[in-house]
Amino acid sequence: MDWFGILVVFVVTWWMVFLVTLPFGVTTPCAPEPGHAPSAPENPRLWIKAGFTTLAAGALTGLAAAAVAYDVVDVRAWFEPR
Repeated sequence: MDWFGILVVFVVTWWMVFLVTLPFGVTTPCAPEPGHAPSAPENPRLWIKAGFTTLAAGALTGLAAAAVAYDVVDVRAWFEPR
């Protein structure tokens, strides 16, 4: 897998993991301020979620790159005509 492929896998994995982690630990206020959405979280902790997402996406990308490098998954066979 070349660097561009690794980057693409990392970006796609990062967004998938980030969207999964968004609802974790979210609480809504009991009495929201006027003009605020009642479903808006009090403290979304996006930096913590982004950090965890980066670590998880890096690990998953490493596993995917290793699987391709050691021929556990033959990606080239997927695109060969039958």
